[in-house]
Amino acid sequence: MLFNSIIFGPIKSRRLGISLGVNLLPIDAKVCSFECIYCECGFNVVKKGMRIPTREEVYSEMEKTLAEMQQKGEKLDVITFAGNGEPTLHKDFEAIIDDTIALRNKYYPETKISVLSNATEVIKDSVFRALNKVDNNILKLDSAIQTTVDSLDQPNSPHFTVEKLIENLKRFNGNLIVQTLFVRGEHNGKQIDNTAPKEIEAWLKALQEIKPKQVMIYSLARPTPAEHLYKVSLEELNAIAEKVKDIGLEVSVSG
Repeated sequence: MLFNSIIFGPIKSRRLGISLGVNLLPIDAKVCSFECIYCECGFNVVKKGMRIPTREEVYSEMEKTLAEMQQKGEKLDVITFAGNGEPTLHKDFEAIIDDTIALRNKYYPETKISVLSNATEVIKDSVFRALNKVDNNILKLDSAIQTTVDSLDQPNSPHFTVEKLIENLKRFNGNLIVQTLFVRGEHNGKQIDNTAPKEIEAWLKALQEIKPKQVMIYSLARPTPAEHLYKVSLEELNAIAEKVKDIGLEVSVSG
């Protein structure tokens, strides 16, 4: 499922409320630094002629939509950067965040700004600064075990390590929300289950080091590009959430 426009929605988000989506990637292909086997947008695709929207195009489309929504008196809880891949890959990401803050303040001053990211680009100063400006800096940590991340998230960079990811998440000094999708199944002949006891133990240890202001946990809700993946029950998610509470962190669960 690809988002075929720069601005999409608003939609009802399981975790964020009434959300207006922003897609900073091509409208006809997914571009990401991960190849998550559960991603609703599918796997990465390189297409001839695909293009990334400019900062100016994003600003124009966003202002047009916000002005129309305001005029109609529509409710808006959050503006969410997600779309067809990793939003922080856009070369003007920080400038677009600054534009979004200005437009939000003009049309919907009570609305939050969220970014869903895998944190692979926070090594760039501009991305790190931008993520610290938004209300909900939501960063992925599906596992604290390298082999699981390699199978589940499939990072494209040969230099990616979970150890570096955790160190980068710690740099936010708590100004982040950690988001984790729990799933089990099989892919390419490998069994995957990030709910296993050793997985939860390592993940909780990482959370204690990162000290996020909130943890969001959820499971599958839509078809996945990889077959043989299975949703984790709400009962199991709630049990994991209790362990997060036990280490003193706020947690939300989406079934």
